[in-house]
Amino acid sequence: MFNNSSKILFFLILIMSTMITISSNSWLGAWMGLEINLLSFIPLMSDNNLMSNEASLKYFLTQALASSILLFATILFMYKNNFMNQIFINNYMNMMILSSLLMKSGTAPFHFWFPNVMEGLSWMNSLILMTWQKIGPLMLISYLIIKSMLFWCILLSIIIGSLSGLNQTSLRKLMTFSSINHLGWMLMSMYSNESLWITYFMFYTFLSFNLIFLFNMFKLFHINQLFSLFFFNKTLKFSLFLNLLSLGGLPPFLGFIPKWLTIQYLSFNNQLFMLTIMIIFTLITLFFYLRLCYTAFMLNYFENNWTFNIYWNNFSMNLYLFFSFISSFGLFIISFIYYLI
Repeated sequence: MFNNSSKILFFLILIMSTMITISSNSWLGAWMGLEINLLSFIPLMSDNNLMSNEASLKYFLTQALASSILLFATILFMYKNNFMNQIFINNYMNMMILSSLLMKSGTAPFHFWFPNVMEGLSWMNSLILMTWQKIGPLMLISYLIIKSMLFWCILLSIIIGSLSGLNQTSLRKLMTFSSINHLGWMLMSMYSNESLWITYFMFYTFLSFNLIFLFNMFKLFHINQLFSLFFFNKTLKFSLFLNLLSLGGLPPFLGFIPKWLTIQYLSFNNQLFMLTIMIIFTLITLFFYLRLCYTAFMLNYFENNWTFNIYWNNFSMNLYLFFSFISSFGLFIISFIYYLI
């Protein structure tokens, strides 16, 4: 991506547009930031192949629909004084704005575009779509929490993100449904505490970067590649699957910390029914990660890999192993530092 000067320009505009969105003091300014964000991400998605062109078209159409709903609701808000029943108009407008933002972030039940778009992207574009592209919509959602509607969206995100990942063989779709599940947790943390979702998002971004860094380096796109590729290096294979378990939120690893904080806040607020459902369906997510890890660790998978071109330098390996160490033992390190303080 960064070998092309035009893509560097679009990447800088992408960062700037998100800053415009989150620092705007009006819905019209936020809409403008989201539109610039969309128009700067489309050129980054195109990699001169049919899959990426199809993905960029699907992404554009979906985001354009969400933007038009957001703009219509904003105009309705500006003219609401002309209506007699202002309470009804306010509720209707808030639901429209929230629906458009949920669609932009890929939250269930507005997630229909997310797996198809992810399947046509490169790993670095997938990382941007799963992390950076969610900052603007999530920040705007945190300004506008309709508890009844958000509750059902959280429930659907956690259920769909867990159950849809069970029969996937594509790593990109697996990461997509994992992202939808994590979105449900982020919205629930936003629901119970206004700033907790930012902590959750930072942990999720770090863990996703850690996995996608390796997937991109070795051009891994399907599950069977995980079993055959790393036979030459057991340390790399071990660290990869520990990172997968950390992303799933298994307790000894770093990924458990944001879930732990969310569980704590939900317990304090006596939302035990929602907490129980979230934990049950997150265990299903952990199941398909554990299934991958058991298969990889317990089978000797001798299969010839005819496209075995690895460009790996010592700096990249040391950086990845350092991030893997933080991902695996971050909970112990943070607990020890907290104990010393």
